[in-house]
Amino acid sequence: MTAAGHPSGTPDGEWLRVHPASPFVRGWVALAAIGYFFGRESFERMLQGESLVDDRIAGRTQWLLAGGAIMLLLAVAGFILSWYFTRYQVAEGYVRVNTGFLFKQQRQARLDRVQAIDIVQPLLARIFGLAELKFEVADASESAVRLAYLRLDDARQLRATILARASGVQLEPGQTEATAPEAPEHQVLRVPPSRLVGSLLLSEQSVFIILGGLVSVVLSAVTENRGFFLYLIPAALGLFAAYWGSFHKGYNFTAAISPDGIRLRYGLLDTQAQTLPPGRIQALRVVQPPLWRIFGWYRMQVNVAGYGLVGNNGEGGSRTTLLPVGGIGDVLNMLAIVLPDPGTADPVGVFRGGLDGLDSAGGFVTTPRRARFLAPLGWRRNGFTATDTALLMRSGRWWRQLVVVPHQRTQSMALHQGPVARRFGVADLVLHTTAGPVTPRVIQAGVDEARELFDQQAARARAARRRQTSEQWLAQVAPLAGQVPLVGPPHQPPKHASSPREPGWRGPTETDPAPHQPQQEGQQRG
Repeated sequence: MTAAGHPSGTPDGEWLRVHPASPFVRGWVALAAIGYFFGRESFERMLQGESLVDDRIAGRTQWLLAGGAIMLLLAVAGFILSWYFTRYQVAEGYVRVNTGFLFKQQRQARLDRVQAIDIVQPLLARIFGLAELKFEVADASESAVRLAYLRLDDARQLRATILARASGVQLEPGQTEATAPEAPEHQVLRVPPSRLVGSLLLSEQSVFIILGGLVSVVLSAVTENRGFFLYLIPAALGLFAAYWGSFHKGYNFTAAISPDGIRLRYGLLDTQAQTLPPGRIQALRVVQPPLWRIFGWYRMQVNVAGYGLVGNNGEGGSRTTLLPVGGIGDVLNMLAIVLPDPGTADPVGVFRGGLDGLDSAGGFVTTPRRARFLAPLGWRRNGFTATDTALLMRSGRWWRQLVVVPHQRTQSMALHQGPVARRFGVADLVLHTTAGPVTPRVIQAGVDEARELFDQQAARARAARRRQTSEQWLAQVAPLAGQVPLVGPPHQPPKHASSPREPGWRGPTETDPAPHQPQQEGQQRG
């Protein structure tokens, strides 16, 4: 790479600069504010057909223009200094970014601890062909490393280089990481805009606004007061903003699998491309609102160590969404990618039992009958089951939910039992993973079953972590670079299978030399 970040053949570890236009793309708001401050009054006078300059300040026009020019020059000088003192380096297993000319700061992230890499393109950056590269590590925004902005091709090249180092890819003889090509990808699903719009219209917000409208109509008819409709205006504005945000973030959502991880792309005006390395997902949740059952739609969200609690805002909510809306086939395909070894001979049956099953369907252990009064509608749904590789927790009769936690991602556990639960002989088991939108919790299990699960899950987690001998995720899922099996031919979803021994599920097979196992170990079992 050259000093501007262009690929060439610079020595490893050289400090490089971002694109010269970066500070102007970041700071265009400041330039617009200066222009608005000095030009607003003149623009209004022009629209009114008056002179551009008020006669009372005509004698001081040159001083005002001089002041505006000085402020503009200071802003431009600040942009130039910001660009000049912003440098980055990829060396010695770290990515480092230096910023600041008065107050200097260096941020760095270990490559083998990178949880996710995003390529973000705001609208103005897209116009200039630039992109921001964002590296997420362990504690979300507190340790996120940002490079803004690089040329789009350079950002992709740098992402490929960092993913190659982070994953432990073994390059071919004579090939340098600086020239490593971007890994190929196979698209596994795409969310059509029509389905996205339909999911928004059938969302919970739509139900509330319709109920609010009906209540307003009834109250207006009874009281002959039309003022009740005024209360719907802020609700309608808020609903429109929520709809637009969800549509904007979920537009053109695509998911692809490649040797460097799960690639997600979405966005209407501001586009974003995420890369989630396999094994970095800490917990997964599949949700089905009541009205979505008409079309069999589901939504999938994940906890990723680098994203933390950012799922509470609009941007973070889209970044923790693995599937905004999709059918059962899309859900099973994404589950096969996230959990390539399901740890059971009947993965489809187990997961279908978690998604829409009742009682013991799929091998789930549910709330005992004696506690049915605590959850009259959901006691037959609330339950758990464990495979060799993950713990599955389901809940909700109307708002169905299935949570999947790989055993090695269980950090700690706690048993909760209040006085009412003690009276009915049930308890909740809470699993602690990284922060995020998913809260793994076994609801109202029998006390004996909850205690037994507590002990068994602790043993499973210890055994699974003991087998995880490397931070380089590719060493845990493939013995050699380039041998990560893809899910199917390009732009076609993989075939569903009822067993990990069938080619439709990305688990180890009799003829596959355990591609998802560590190099130094044999076939794993959770």
